Amino acid sequence: MRELQISPSALLVLRHHVESLYPDEACGGLLGSKDSPENLTVNESAPLANAELAERRRRYLLEPEDVLQLERHAAAAGLRVVGFYHSHPDAAARPSAFDLEQAWPWYVYLIIKVDQGRADELSAWRLADDRGSFESLAIGSDESLEPEGRAR
Repeated sequence: MRELQISPSALLVLRHHVESLYPDEACGGLLGSKDSPENLTVNESAPLANAELAERRRRYLLEPEDVLQLERHAAAAGLRVVGFYHSHPDAAARPSAFDLEQAWPWYVYLIIKVDQGRADELSAWRLADDRGSFESLAIGSDESLEPEGRAR
């Protein structure tokens, strides 16, 4: 897989979610479809609760029940869970060693840098086949992470 397409509505939901939970990490699911072996489309982002209690500003944790509910929602909508997103408050949108340890091989991971409460940088990653590193994916969308009229 080389490119991830994200719908403007999915980006909007994602941006509002990560900004609303700043300075804690936010997390959620990505629902979509695989258009070809090279391309994946995200049609919907689904905010989930961060179940991490001790280090919410540096970690996120998904509850198995929430992931199961997300799978059911995706199936009902004719989509599938294609990945997950989480924020990095005041840190680069690059996977951490913790992100690598927690990653599942068949999903895409979006990481959003939230700089002083504003969604800033967005990156997409897929766990390499050897599970020892991440591969970067190109991101395509009709809209940027910044809303119209908002100065950087």
